Amino acid sequence: MTERSHVVVVTGLSGAGKSTALHALEDLGYFCVDNLPTSVVTSTVEACESGDVRRIGLGIDMRALAFLDGAGPALERISKGRDVVILFLDASDEALLRRFNETRRPHPLAAAASRTESSSGGLAVLDGVHLERERLAPLRAIATVVIDTTRLSVHELRKQVIAHLGPGRAEAPRMVTRLMSFGFKYGIPVDADLVFDVRFLDNPHFVPELRHLPGTHPDVQAFVFKSGEASELLDKCSELLKFALPRYEREGKSYLTIGIGCTGGRHRSVAVVEVLADNLCKQVELPISIVHRDIARADHATAQDTGPTSGTQAGLEGGKP
Repeated sequence: MTERSHVVVVTGLSGAGKSTALHALEDLGYFCVDNLPTSVVTSTVEACESGDVRRIGLGIDMRALAFLDGAGPALERISKGRDVVILFLDASDEALLRRFNETRRPHPLAAAASRTESSSGGLAVLDGVHLERERLAPLRAIATVVIDTTRLSVHELRKQVIAHLGPGRAEAPRMVTRLMSFGFKYGIPVDADLVFDVRFLDNPHFVPELRHLPGTHPDVQAFVFKSGEASELLDKCSELLKFALPRYEREGKSYLTIGIGCTGGRHRSVAVVEVLADNLCKQVELPISIVHRDIARADHATAQDTGPTSGTQAGLEGGKP
């Protein structure tokens, strides 16, 4: 049996947060199309369904007033055999005027509202808001959900959209935390939100029987964590992240990357990431993933160390932590 399509139509006043609402829907797994004329709503939904897309978000474009006349019939057509929600975003005149002034963008209907006023003038913007509010009144009257964004931040609006249209909390997408080991010699990860430097820990590189082993090996981990400093670092990082991760998720982050670096990205950072990930999996109810960015490059470097020049290289780097 074919799954019924779920269609969320996002509309409302310009400047009230349509783009933010569509981004929230995308995070919930919807395929979203913005600035869509009402004349192509039905064909767009059908095209999505032909590609087996069943969660569809549509940002209805009301910038051309002629499209308004076709909104009602278009919504009626797509409602047949589908679950359709109309999300209408509203805000006070003062809030909308302030937002347009802050972005220095003209209201889409300002020119149509007042040909004699400057398109960037406050009166023209306000006239555009009034005209749009008047024309959208019938659509607001049939909306399934109305959200007043006057006092909402971007993050608060996103939360409200998810609360109204997302699944239950147990099924909602959770923030994914990536713990990434890396070597400072290869550069700090460009996508890291937080970075910890563990180069002060004892280095297995200088222990002949451990040098060829990666930080995923139990013997390397035992060496790294035999010192009180390493255990204390682990405890403090675990406590910090146990506190911070739920709060990052609360602010709307979908992904968080935590970089943990040592010199080459083979031993200490890898060992810390492995043990820290195990701790966090027990302490927070969030997905934790592991990436060892430079362990392969470190493998290559270690293979070179076994060649004829390894003694020279060890001598040059003997003082490096």
